[in-house]
Amino acid sequence: MKIELLREDKRRFLDLLLEGDEQESMIETYLYRGDLFTLYDGGLKSVCVVTCEGDGVYELKNIATYEEFRGRGYGRRLIEYLFEHYRGRCRVMLVGTGDCPRILRFYERCGFTVSHRVENFFIDHYDHPIFDCGEQLVDMVYLRKEF
Repeated sequence: MKIELLREDKRRFLDLLLEGDEQESMIETYLYRGDLFTLYDGGLKSVCVVTCEGDGVYELKNIATYEEFRGRGYGRRLIEYLFEHYRGRCRVMLVGTGDCPRILRFYERCGFTVSHRVENFFIDHYDHPIFDCGEQLVDMVYLRKEF
């Protein structure tokens, strides 16, 4: 397994990033100001983008694994790598997601705790309804990990 930090040509991973955030214009708001990490294990399996929000706060903006490779620990391994990579610079890492119990449990198992929610985020910021876990997403749930 190999994880790389990419500084250029980030857009070539758009197909996989769209699995984690299905609106291209939203990805564009953070892709070029963030760090893009790729995880390979006999081929590309996962990607993620992390942004610096200032004052030691970083945000995991997008993490995605190809559907056929989900549930094999790639996302968790990528998050563990991020914790090591940002150690010493990061005071708090945030991640925002939809209100889906399965996804919230994933982040909690990775060491995050629920912090707050932004009401109507998916309604106000996306040009079409976003669905996950069989439900339309409305609020963004933020989780945090303190270092």
